[in-house]
Amino acid sequence: QVQLVESGGGLVQAGGSLRLSCAASERTFSTYAMGWFRQAPGKERAFVAGISWSGTRKYYADDVDGRFTISRDNAKITVYLQMDSLKPEDTAVYFCAAGINFLDGRGDPSTVRSWGQGTQVTVSS
Repeated sequence: QVQLVESGGGLVQAGGSLRLSCAASERTFSTYAMGWFRQAPGKERAFVAGISWSGTRKYYADDVDGRFTISRDNAKITVYLQMDSLKPEDTAVYFCAAGINFLDGRGDPSTVRSWGQGTQVTVSS
C-alpha cells in the first residue's frame, strides 16, 4: 500500500494562497490517479481535485474550479494542490488520496486505495 505524507497546510487570510504537497513512498505512485479531498467539521469528506496518472486529465469540484490547480511530478513521486483566492469556506482538513476512480468528473472516495494523514488549512476572514 502506498504511503502518503501531506505538507503545506497552515493559516492564511482570505484571498491568500497555499500550496499543499503529497509525497508518496513508492514508484508505483506514477501509475495511480491521485487527488485531494477535504473534510470540514461536521461535514462529510468531499472531493476537491483529481489528476490522472499521466497528468493529462484534471478534475475539479465546482466550488474550487478556477482557484485551485492540481499537478504532479512523477519523477519526485509528489502531487501538489495550489490554492489561490482562498475563502473562509475552504477551511478544512485536506487529505491526499491515491488510486481514485473518477465518475462524472468527480473522485469517488469509496475507490481510494490509500489516504494521507491530512493537513489542516484554515482561512481567516
